[in-house]
Amino acid sequence: MAASREQESVARVLVHEGGFSNHPADPGGATMKGVTQRVYDAYSRSKGLATRSVKSITSLELFEIYDRQYWDAVKGDQLPAGVDYVVFDGAVNSGPKQSILWLQRALGSLYRGRPDGVIGLATIAAVQACNNHDALIDRICDQRLNFMRHLSTWSVFGKGWSARVAEVRSIGQAWATGEMPQPASFCDGGQSKAFVEDARAAPSTAPADAAAGAGVGGLGISGTLQGLQERLSPLSYASEWVGRVVVILAIVSAALAIGGIAYSWYARRKAKRLADALGGA
Repeated sequence: MAASREQESVARVLVHEGGFSNHPADPGGATMKGVTQRVYDAYSRSKGLATRSVKSITSLELFEIYDRQYWDAVKGDQLPAGVDYVVFDGAVNSGPKQSILWLQRALGSLYRGRPDGVIGLATIAAVQACNNHDALIDRICDQRLNFMRHLSTWSVFGKGWSARVAEVRSIGQAWATGEMPQPASFCDGGQSKAFVEDARAAPSTAPADAAAGAGVGGLGISGTLQGLQERLSPLSYASEWVGRVVVILAIVSAALAIGGIAYSWYARRKAKRLADALGGA
Protein backbone atom coordinates (compact mmCIF):
# COMPACT_ATOMS: atom_id res chain seq x y z
CA MET A 1 0.00 0.00 0.00
CA ALA A 2 2.13 2.80 -1.30
CA ALA A 3 -0.40 5.62 -1.26
CA SER A 4 -0.81 7.31 2.11
CA ARG A 5 -4.49 8.05 1.44
CA GLU A 6 -5.10 4.38 0.87
CA GLN A 7 -3.91 3.55 4.36
CA GLU A 8 -5.99 6.35 5.87
CA SER A 9 -9.01 5.37 3.77
CA VAL A 10 -8.75 1.71 4.79
CA ALA A 11 -8.47 2.73 8.44
CA ARG A 12 -11.74 4.68 8.22
CA VAL A 13 -13.56 1.99 6.24
CA LEU A 14 -12.55 -0.58 8.86
CA VAL A 15 -14.19 1.57 11.54
CA HIS A 16 -17.39 1.74 9.50
CA GLU A 17 -17.35 -2.00 8.91
CA GLY A 18 -16.78 -3.00 12.53
CA GLY A 19 -15.99 -6.62 13.39
CA PHE A 20 -17.92 -9.78 12.61
CA SER A 21 -21.55 -9.51 11.51
CA ASN A 22 -24.12 -11.95 10.18
CA HIS A 23 -27.48 -10.20 10.25
CA PRO A 24 -30.24 -12.39 8.74
CA ALA A 25 -31.36 -9.52 6.47
CA ASP A 26 -27.83 -8.67 5.30
CA PRO A 27 -27.29 -10.05 1.77
CA GLY A 28 -23.56 -10.19 2.47
CA GLY A 29 -24.09 -12.96 5.00
CA ALA A 30 -21.20 -13.73 7.34
CA THR A 31 -18.83 -10.76 7.10
CA MET A 32 -15.64 -9.89 8.96
CA LYS A 33 -14.41 -6.30 8.81
CA GLY A 34 -16.17 -5.74 5.50
CA VAL A 35 -14.98 -8.96 3.82
CA THR A 36 -17.78 -11.45 3.17
CA GLN A 37 -17.36 -15.20 3.41
CA ARG A 38 -17.86 -15.48 -0.35
CA VAL A 39 -15.08 -12.99 -1.09
CA TYR A 40 -12.77 -14.64 1.42
CA ASP A 41 -13.42 -18.08 -0.08
CA ALA A 42 -12.57 -16.79 -3.55
CA TYR A 43 -9.41 -15.19 -2.22
CA SER A 44 -8.34 -18.42 -0.47
CA ARG A 45 -8.92 -20.49 -3.59
CA SER A 46 -6.89 -18.05 -5.68
CA LYS A 47 -4.01 -18.65 -3.28
CA GLY A 48 -4.42 -22.41 -3.36
CA LEU A 49 -5.51 -22.43 0.27
CA ALA A 50 -8.30 -24.36 1.95
CA THR A 51 -11.38 -22.25 2.69
CA ARG A 52 -12.16 -21.45 6.30
CA SER A 53 -14.39 -19.15 8.32
CA VAL A 54 -13.99 -15.48 7.48
CA LYS A 55 -13.69 -14.94 11.23
CA SER A 56 -10.15 -16.33 10.88
CA ILE A 57 -9.02 -13.76 8.29
CA THR A 58 -5.57 -12.35 9.08
CA SER A 59 -4.60 -8.69 8.90
CA LEU A 60 -2.34 -9.41 5.94
CA GLU A 61 -5.15 -11.15 4.05
CA LEU A 62 -7.59 -8.39 4.92
CA PHE A 63 -5.37 -5.61 3.63
CA GLU A 64 -4.46 -7.56 0.49
CA ILE A 65 -8.16 -8.02 -0.32
CA TYR A 66 -8.89 -4.36 0.34
CA ASP A 67 -5.95 -3.33 -1.81
CA ARG A 68 -6.53 -5.59 -4.81
CA GLN A 69 -10.29 -6.03 -4.91
CA TYR A 70 -11.41 -2.56 -3.87
CA TRP A 71 -8.75 0.16 -3.93
CA ASP A 72 -7.10 -1.01 -7.16
CA ALA A 73 -10.49 -1.87 -8.71
CA VAL A 74 -11.57 1.79 -8.41
CA LYS A 75 -8.07 3.03 -9.31
CA GLY A 76 -7.84 4.89 -6.04
CA ASP A 77 -4.31 6.13 -6.71
CA GLN A 78 -5.55 7.96 -9.83
CA LEU A 79 -8.46 9.70 -8.14
CA PRO A 80 -8.27 13.09 -6.37
CA ALA A 81 -8.09 13.43 -2.60
CA GLY A 82 -11.47 12.76 -1.03
CA VAL A 83 -12.98 11.32 -4.19
CA ASP A 84 -10.69 8.30 -3.83
CA TYR A 85 -11.94 7.59 -0.32
CA VAL A 86 -15.63 8.12 -1.15
CA VAL A 87 -15.52 5.78 -4.15
CA PHE A 88 -13.46 3.23 -2.19
CA ASP A 89 -15.90 3.17 0.74
CA GLY A 90 -18.79 2.67 -1.66
CA ALA A 91 -16.93 -0.19 -3.35
CA VAL A 92 -16.44 -2.05 -0.07
CA ASN A 93 -20.11 -1.59 0.84
CA SER A 94 -21.79 -2.17 -2.53
CA GLY A 95 -19.12 -3.54 -4.87
CA PRO A 96 -16.66 -1.67 -7.13
CA LYS A 97 -18.95 -1.65 -10.18
CA GLN A 98 -21.80 0.04 -8.33
CA SER A 99 -19.56 2.64 -6.72
CA ILE A 100 -17.94 3.48 -10.08
CA LEU A 101 -21.41 3.87 -11.60
CA TRP A 102 -22.19 6.49 -8.93
CA LEU A 103 -18.97 8.32 -9.83
CA GLN A 104 -19.66 8.21 -13.57
CA ARG A 105 -23.22 9.44 -13.17
CA ALA A 106 -22.11 12.16 -10.74
CA LEU A 107 -19.65 13.44 -13.35
CA GLY A 108 -22.58 14.33 -15.60
CA SER A 109 -21.68 15.76 -19.01
CA LEU A 110 -17.95 15.62 -18.19
CA TYR A 111 -18.11 11.86 -18.62
CA ARG A 112 -18.42 11.22 -22.35
CA GLY A 113 -19.63 7.69 -22.44
CA ARG A 114 -22.24 5.27 -21.20
CA PRO A 115 -21.90 4.51 -17.46
CA ASP A 116 -20.49 0.99 -17.32
CA GLY A 117 -19.03 0.62 -13.82
CA VAL A 118 -15.46 0.39 -15.09
CA ILE A 119 -12.87 3.11 -14.61
CA GLY A 120 -11.06 3.65 -17.88
CA LEU A 121 -9.44 6.56 -19.66
CA ALA A 122 -12.77 8.35 -20.20
CA THR A 123 -13.63 8.27 -16.50
CA ILE A 124 -10.18 9.44 -15.42
CA ALA A 125 -10.29 12.25 -18.00
CA ALA A 126 -13.70 13.34 -16.73
CA VAL A 127 -12.50 13.38 -13.13
CA GLN A 128 -9.45 15.43 -14.13
CA ALA A 129 -11.70 17.89 -15.96
CA CYS A 130 -13.81 18.39 -12.83
CA ASN A 131 -12.67 21.51 -10.96
CA ASN A 132 -14.92 21.13 -7.91
CA HIS A 133 -14.27 17.84 -6.13
CA ASP A 134 -16.25 18.99 -3.10
CA ALA A 135 -19.41 19.23 -5.21
CA LEU A 136 -18.55 16.00 -7.03
CA ILE A 137 -18.44 14.17 -3.70
CA ASP A 138 -21.87 15.61 -2.86
CA ARG A 139 -23.30 14.20 -6.07
CA ILE A 140 -21.67 10.79 -5.58
CA CYS A 141 -23.11 10.51 -2.07
CA ASP A 142 -26.52 11.65 -3.29
CA GLN A 143 -26.42 8.93 -5.94
CA ARG A 144 -25.45 6.38 -3.31
CA LEU A 145 -28.26 7.33 -0.92
CA ASN A 146 -30.87 7.35 -3.67
CA PHE A 147 -29.73 3.87 -4.69
CA MET A 148 -29.99 2.59 -1.12
CA ARG A 149 -33.49 3.99 -0.66
CA HIS A 150 -34.65 1.74 -3.48
CA LEU A 151 -33.38 -1.46 -1.87
CA SER A 152 -35.74 -3.87 -0.15
CA THR A 153 -33.50 -3.76 2.95
CA TRP A 154 -33.74 0.03 3.39
CA SER A 155 -36.33 -0.31 6.16
CA VAL A 156 -33.86 -2.45 8.14
CA PHE A 157 -30.54 -0.72 7.45
CA GLY A 158 -31.54 2.72 6.18
CA LYS A 159 -30.69 4.56 9.40
CA GLY A 160 -27.22 3.03 9.59
CA TRP A 161 -26.53 3.57 5.88
CA SER A 162 -27.64 7.20 6.10
CA ALA A 163 -25.31 7.84 9.04
CA ARG A 164 -22.41 6.14 7.27
CA VAL A 165 -22.88 8.04 4.01
CA ALA A 166 -23.16 11.33 5.90
CA GLU A 167 -19.84 10.66 7.59
CA VAL A 168 -18.21 9.49 4.35
CA ARG A 169 -19.40 12.70 2.69
CA SER A 170 -17.93 14.84 5.48
CA ILE A 171 -14.58 13.04 5.53
CA GLY A 172 -14.28 13.05 1.74
CA GLN A 173 -15.07 16.75 1.43
CA ALA A 174 -12.55 17.59 4.15
CA TRP A 175 -9.84 15.81 2.18
CA ALA A 176 -11.00 17.46 -1.05
CA THR A 177 -10.71 20.94 0.44
CA GLY A 178 -7.41 20.32 2.20
CA GLU A 179 -8.84 20.17 5.71
CA MET A 180 -8.22 17.59 8.42
CA PRO A 181 -10.96 14.95 8.19
CA GLN A 182 -12.81 13.81 11.28
CA PRO A 183 -12.22 10.34 12.70
CA ALA A 184 -14.67 7.71 11.51
CA SER A 185 -17.23 6.19 13.86
CA PHE A 186 -19.17 2.93 13.72
CA CYS A 187 -22.82 3.28 12.66
CA ASP A 188 -24.82 0.19 13.54
CA GLY A 189 -26.43 -1.18 10.39
CA GLY A 190 -24.18 0.88 8.15
CA GLN A 191 -21.86 -2.10 7.69
CA SER A 192 -24.57 -4.18 6.02
CA LYS A 193 -24.02 -4.73 2.32
CA ALA A 194 -26.12 -2.70 -0.12
CA PHE A 195 -26.30 -4.76 -3.31
CA VAL A 196 -28.24 -4.04 -6.48
CA GLU A 197 -29.62 -7.58 -6.34
CA ASP A 198 -31.78 -6.44 -3.42
CA ALA A 199 -33.47 -3.65 -5.35
CA ARG A 200 -37.23 -3.46 -5.04
CA ALA A 201 -39.06 -5.00 -7.97
CA ALA A 202 -40.56 -2.59 -10.47
CA PRO A 203 -44.37 -2.69 -10.52
CA SER A 204 -45.86 -4.70 -13.38
CA THR A 205 -47.99 -2.89 -15.96
CA ALA A 206 -49.66 -6.13 -17.11
CA PRO A 207 -52.76 -5.87 -14.84
CA ALA A 208 -53.22 -2.22 -15.77
CA ASP A 209 -52.85 -2.93 -19.48
CA ALA A 210 -55.35 -5.80 -19.18
CA ALA A 211 -57.82 -3.56 -17.34
CA ALA A 212 -57.47 -0.82 -19.92
CA GLY A 213 -57.97 -3.33 -22.71
CA ALA A 214 -61.04 -4.77 -21.02
CA GLY A 215 -62.44 -1.29 -20.53
CA VAL A 216 -61.98 -0.36 -24.18
CA GLY A 217 -63.52 -3.68 -25.20
CA GLY A 218 -66.46 -3.12 -22.87
CA LEU A 219 -67.09 0.28 -24.40
CA GLY A 220 -67.22 -1.39 -27.78
CA ILE A 221 -69.75 -3.93 -26.53
CA SER A 222 -71.88 -1.18 -24.98
CA GLY A 223 -71.96 0.49 -28.38
CA THR A 224 -73.19 -2.73 -29.95
CA LEU A 225 -75.88 -3.05 -27.31
CA GLN A 226 -76.89 0.54 -27.92
CA GLY A 227 -77.57 -0.37 -31.52
CA LEU A 228 -79.57 -3.39 -30.37
CA GLN A 229 -81.65 -1.16 -28.08
CA GLU A 230 -82.54 1.06 -30.98
CA ARG A 231 -83.74 -1.95 -32.99
CA LEU A 232 -85.78 -3.18 -30.00
CA SER A 233 -87.36 0.21 -29.33
CA PRO A 234 -90.83 -0.99 -30.36
CA LEU A 235 -90.61 -3.57 -27.58
CA SER A 236 -90.51 -1.14 -24.69
CA TYR A 237 -89.71 -3.70 -21.96
CA ALA A 238 -86.77 -5.26 -23.82
CA SER A 239 -85.50 -1.85 -24.90
CA GLU A 240 -85.56 -0.55 -21.33
CA TRP A 241 -83.68 -3.62 -20.05
CA VAL A 242 -81.00 -3.29 -22.71
CA GLY A 243 -80.68 0.41 -21.96
CA ARG A 244 -79.89 -0.28 -18.33
CA VAL A 245 -77.26 -2.83 -19.32
CA VAL A 246 -75.70 -0.33 -21.72
CA VAL A 247 -75.41 2.34 -19.01
CA ILE A 248 -73.91 -0.05 -16.44
CA LEU A 249 -71.51 -1.57 -18.94
CA ALA A 250 -70.41 1.84 -20.19
CA ILE A 251 -69.73 3.10 -16.65
CA VAL A 252 -67.77 -0.01 -15.64
CA SER A 253 -65.84 -0.07 -18.91
CA ALA A 254 -64.92 3.60 -18.63
CA ALA A 255 -63.75 3.10 -15.05
CA LEU A 256 -61.62 0.12 -16.11
CA ALA A 257 -60.11 1.99 -19.03
CA ILE A 258 -59.32 5.15 -17.06
CA GLY A 259 -58.04 3.25 -14.02
CA GLY A 260 -55.90 0.95 -16.16
CA ILE A 261 -54.35 3.82 -18.09
CA ALA A 262 -53.69 5.79 -14.88
CA TYR A 263 -52.04 2.86 -13.09
CA SER A 264 -50.02 1.98 -16.18
CA TRP A 265 -48.65 5.55 -16.23
CA TYR A 266 -47.86 5.35 -12.50
CA ALA A 267 -46.14 1.96 -12.84
CA ARG A 268 -43.99 3.08 -15.76
CA ARG A 269 -43.02 6.27 -13.96
CA LYS A 270 -42.06 4.31 -10.84
CA ALA A 271 -40.08 1.81 -12.92
CA LYS A 272 -38.15 4.68 -14.53
CA ARG A 273 -37.33 6.18 -11.12
CA LEU A 274 -36.12 2.78 -9.95
CA ALA A 275 -33.94 2.36 -13.04
CA ASP A 276 -32.49 5.85 -12.55
CA ALA A 277 -31.72 5.13 -8.88
CA LEU A 278 -30.00 1.85 -9.70
CA GLY A 279 -27.81 3.59 -12.22
CA GLY A 280 -28.22 1.06 -14.99
CA ALA A 281 -26.31 -1.56 -13.00
